[in-house]
This record gives sequence, structure tokens and C-alpha cells, in this order.
Amino acid sequence: MVFGILLILIQFVGTEKNESDIKTNSIANKYAIPNNIQLILTTACYDCHSNKTIYPWYAKLQPVAWWLNDHIVEGKSKFNFDEFTSYPLYRQYHKLEEVVEEVEEGEMPLSSYTIIHRNANLTDGQKTELINWVKGIRTTMETTYPADSLINPKKRKQS
Repeated sequence: MVFGILLILIQFVGTEKNESDIKTNSIANKYAIPNNIQLILTTACYDCHSNKTIYPWYAKLQPVAWWLNDHIVEGKSKFNFDEFTSYPLYRQYHKLEEVVEEVEEGEMPLSSYTIIHRNANLTDGQKTELINWVKGIRTTMETTYPADSLINPKKRKQS
């Protein structure tokens, strides 16, 4: 009985929603996103790595909402497509490298996400398309900016 009452009471404790339409610092403001890549990002990445999450119906239930919010906050803290241009160049460059690594190693999207969001399971072709797009941006950065601006200043001092 106490557990049931507690379960009912926690339904009134909400979480802050990730529903901003602010895209001032979006990667899309700096680099073209082809339609096929936009579809991949929307279905497999943006719920946790942008400023706007499309919440499923169960996101209104506690403690699930807390768990989802934790994933979103953590995901955005590691990489946020909508805050990309606010990062220093070396961080942009490094984060793109991490995107390639995470996708190649099958770490992203998370299996806990794709279990429910089956359309977020990337095919080998989609992974290749995404990786090639990201590598293209990195190449553009390499030809646009001085090489030392793409290296973390702390690592430059160690060399």
C-alpha cells in the first residue's frame, strides 16, 4: 500500500523537458545536412543529442521520466548538435571524431534506445552515410582552419 501511494505521489514530480526550438548554434548553420543524413540524425540522434526531444507517451510516467531525463542530460553534455558551433574548434573537431568512433563501434545509438525505437537501428548503409558525412566535415575543417586550432590547447603544450 505504501509503495502504491509513493508511486502515485512521484507522478507529480516532473522533470524539465528538453523542448527548445533554439538552433542558433546548430551544426546545420555551418555545414549542409543532406536529407538522408537529417533523417538519420532525427531518428537516431537528436532525442538525446539536441535541444529538442520527441517524447514517447511513457515519458510522462515516473520513475521512467527521470531515467529518460538522465539519458538526455548526459547525452547533451557529451555532444549536442544544436550547440555545436558554440564549442571551440578543437572540440568540434574532436566531437566529430567521437561520432565516427561511436557509430563504427556500434555504441551509438544506445541499445536501450533502439530496443524501443526500432527505427533508430542504423543499417550498415546508414552508418556509412553518416560516417562519410562527418568525415567530410572534418576534412572541411582541416582545409579551412589552421591545424593547431583543431588540437586541444592542453595537448599542444604537452607536445
